[in-house]
Amino acid sequence: MTTASTPELEADRQALIGLISDEAVFHGDFTLSSGKKATYYVDMRKLTLDHRAAPAIGRLVLDLVKDLDGVVAVGGLTLGADPIANAVMHESVHAGTPLDAFVVRKEPKDHGRGRQIEGADVAGKRVVVVEDTSTTGQSALKAVEALRREGAEVVAVAVIVDRKTGAQAAIEAEGLQWLASIDLDDLGLAPQ
Repeated sequence: MTTASTPELEADRQALIGLISDEAVFHGDFTLSSGKKATYYVDMRKLTLDHRAAPAIGRLVLDLVKDLDGVVAVGGLTLGADPIANAVMHESVHAGTPLDAFVVRKEPKDHGRGRQIEGADVAGKRVVVVEDTSTTGQSALKAVEALRREGAEVVAVAVIVDRKTGAQAAIEAEGLQWLASIDLDDLGLAPQ
């Protein structure tokens, strides 16, 4: 279990845990993006795109990355990372520690400039990949691979909800720091 760095941020975290538990945990039979089967699904997009949760998500992820030296931008694989990166960008400006955002497409565009990474210029920059939740870490690692091809120095992966199912080990095996704001213990759920 983690805690935020200030009482105010911990209050944000507890409020977000309540919203997730009440509105974003669905029970049933699900297939995750990793292909794994699950008896519950944590639908963070429901909250990353919700006005009640997005500001707190921005503040909490900003809190996770605040001590990483020289980080200038956050983002990740579209679609899950997009609202998180934008929330962090907006909250970072409000906090006086501006970070830019970027989007990593699943594949490079086949028209225009043919870019795979949109937004902030990442070449030669220290960046953090963000995700709503992760099971195996493969989506984050796909973003890491694309960012490294563009010359970015990826230093960490930050997730809102850690499913405790191997993503952390996969990320750390790539030499990256793993950061999570909420885990399954916080939500009263068991790993599966």
